[in-house]
Amino acid sequence: MPEFNLITILSAVAAPHEITGWDQFVDIISKPDNMPVAGALLLVVLFTVISLRQAFFNDKLIAEDRKDEILSHMQE
Repeated sequence: MPEFNLITILSAVAAPHEITGWDQFVDIISKPDNMPVAGALLLVVLFTVISLRQAFFNDKLIAEDRKDEILSHMQE
């Protein structure tokens, strides 16, 4: 069994109070010169949600054996 010394115990107690990765990410993204990056990040999330929604709809049509209707729904 490993021995725990005072430094190990203090670092374990202090660890929750350190800056996390999310805090650093928010600090970097929220700076004024990084606003285009934040906007691009939002667009990536938006288009990912839209594409996954369409993919699930297409999978539903395929499961219902209506594969020929996929192209007509996409062209609407």
